[in-house]
Amino acid sequence: MAALLRKAARVSLSGSLLSAGGRPGRLYALPYFGSNSRNSSTSSKVKVDLDNSSGIAVVKFQGPPVNSMGMDFLTEMAIGLDKLELDKNCRGIILTSAVPKVFSAGLDIMDMYGKTPEHYELFWRGVQDLWLKLYSSSKIMIAAINGASPAGGCLMALSCDYRILADNPRYKIGLNEAQLGIVAPFWFKDSMVNTVGYRIAEESIQFGVMYSPADALKIGLVDQLVPEDKVFSTAKETMEKWFDIPDHARQISKSMMRKPTIDRMLANREADIKNFVGFISKDSIQKSLEMYMAMLKMKKG
Repeated sequence: MAALLRKAARVSLSGSLLSAGGRPGRLYALPYFGSNSRNSSTSSKVKVDLDNSSGIAVVKFQGPPVNSMGMDFLTEMAIGLDKLELDKNCRGIILTSAVPKVFSAGLDIMDMYGKTPEHYELFWRGVQDLWLKLYSSSKIMIAAINGASPAGGCLMALSCDYRILADNPRYKIGLNEAQLGIVAPFWFKDSMVNTVGYRIAEESIQFGVMYSPADALKIGLVDQLVPEDKVFSTAKETMEKWFDIPDHARQISKSMMRKPTIDRMLANREADIKNFVGFISKDSIQKSLEMYMAMLKMKKG
């Protein structure tokens, strides 16, 4: 799996917004879905379904119990997103979950606990890659959030162009890393600031706030609340409205808005990896993660 992740990391982002004044990569050929009107690719953690007739691809998380973002998930997401970026039939992507009550619980703690520095480096590079692919995509990205979305789950939603959340008080969303004794990196922060503004992001990240649907809508963390059974259909309807805008104009406008954040991440990428490895390797942080996992086991028991 580590070899697959390295391979995925080498896939070019030349089709994404990084090419708009950013850093072009080398083209890496990948097989894709063929030419049928509807094509799908299924792996253990992620299912990708592209409807060529509508131009809408659905990326569905299917890693129970909580769609944790571990090495397998990161690899499959990276490969799936790269394929869609290169597919001219795809105009928009909907992210959603096949697991009841959860969009994604975020980064897999098991990839941050009791591992080697080399593993932490590979894992964090994979997390960076996923954010870059989502945030820099030239496609229209809509998050159909049909469950709880803490931490990395919230980050994936923040990376999209539009966020629709199920109006269920149990489904909270936010960057809650601070509550776990973990510091959200600068590009998590930048994603939140770009969405809700500096002051709200500052309070949110320091306290690790998890927002109810109503509060998330109020601060602009999500764009729309709908009944749970209407989340996906609303996402498709919304996508059609975005399709009314000429692709070239929308893509250039998106690049103009997002390029500074992307460039900042790329310029500081290696330092960010080094900081993460040093931080997560600390005995105190490992102890905090151990205590958190013990707490989860007690709740399950």
